[in-house]
Amino acid sequence: MIVPIIDGNKQSEYLARIKRLDLMELADSLPPSDWGKPLFGKALKPEQIVRAILQKVKAEGDQGLREIAKVLDNFEGDSLCITPNSNAYKKVSPEFLTALRLSIKRIKDFHQRQLPQSFFSEEEGITLGYRLKAVKRAGLYVPGGTAPLVSSLVMTAVPALIAGVKEISVATPVRNGFLAPEIEVAALELGIGEVLPLGGAQAIAAFAYGTETIKKVDVIAGPGNLFVTLAKKEVYGLVNIDMLAGPSEILIIADSNAKAELLAADLLSQAEHDRDAAAILITTDKNLASKVNEELEKQLTDLPRKDYALASLKNHGAIIVVNDLQQAAQIANKIAPEHLEVQVSEPETLLPYLENAGAIFLGEYASEPLGDYILGPNHVLPTSGTARFASPLSVNTFLKATSVLKVTKIGFNRIFNQGATLAAAEGLDAHQEAILRRKKYAGS
Repeated sequence: MIVPIIDGNKQSEYLARIKRLDLMELADSLPPSDWGKPLFGKALKPEQIVRAILQKVKAEGDQGLREIAKVLDNFEGDSLCITPNSNAYKKVSPEFLTALRLSIKRIKDFHQRQLPQSFFSEEEGITLGYRLKAVKRAGLYVPGGTAPLVSSLVMTAVPALIAGVKEISVATPVRNGFLAPEIEVAALELGIGEVLPLGGAQAIAAFAYGTETIKKVDVIAGPGNLFVTLAKKEVYGLVNIDMLAGPSEILIIADSNAKAELLAADLLSQAEHDRDAAAILITTDKNLASKVNEELEKQLTDLPRKDYALASLKNHGAIIVVNDLQQAAQIANKIAPEHLEVQVSEPETLLPYLENAGAIFLGEYASEPLGDYILGPNHVLPTSGTARFASPLSVNTFLKATSVLKVTKIGFNRIFNQGATLAAAEGLDAHQEAILRRKKYAGS
């Protein structure tokens, strides 16, 4: 049995099973690393490395960034900015290009519906407004350590474009100084002309501080590893960020009608991401729980990323058997997963009871990986229980709001006395005076 089967009434047992270290706990748990020695002369812990990288880029600009990139990104060129070249189209298959274009279209169609509206309201002598505008410049981080994550580029770029961001810069690790042709083609299809061949905290530093050749941004978005996430945490406040995302996770609610083969496949789709990923099944059928364990063993056999998936299942996998679907929903709400699949006979009936999740997939054909690539909603989602209060990356990530207030004499005379009264109640005399000094000009 790869994954333990736990009684849903034993809350402490399953919560302990799926618990993972938070960002700072994880950083503190890791020993000092030697890979920063060529740059900083000694082994450093993750948080120390991140702060040292940020400080070096902030202080030394392009020169510091190149030194870091040569050591950590195997950067060999001179230019810190790559312009995508149309020759990349010759290096990808027609099938890839067709799939990419459909993905972009569907994701654009979905995010177009998210656009909120500015508004102005008028009453006698007073006009109030709420004005929305896109930030001027956005920095998008696209992971690429083991594979070119084209989907992450599309998922971060499309909402920025829909919001109206005029300048978009992408940072992604490259191999041998060259962009993966899939990333290059995706950038061209999206109209993005600036790609930084950088990964890790150094990419976040370039975005946040800028250098002689790289303009700083207003918002940084996109998932990344521990060092990227720590760096985003450090620069938040200087720039805005989308979220602090942790390892991937999936939770599936299933009844006796669900197919063990499909449940196991979907659990593995997230377990293969990372040794710290979490894959959880909640079911009303104990027999199904056993069948899923059997399927996991069978499907793991030929999985290329078997080591990652197996470690994830052994460390953080769980199958929870519950009395009914209401109990399943209650447990799901406590866990607040990144991805929540509902594979029951009538999934829509359970939807009103599901409060906390980054994305909810209804029915056995709504496989989570379809959401990663082609359905339309964003796949950059809150993790580690933050779906209790956080939302998916969206058009709103790249928008900022400004309140607009206009008051005429008539409007002033309607409300100044109450405003002055409230200022006096707070003991803020200058506030009160700023209001009352206008009485003589307003004819009161």
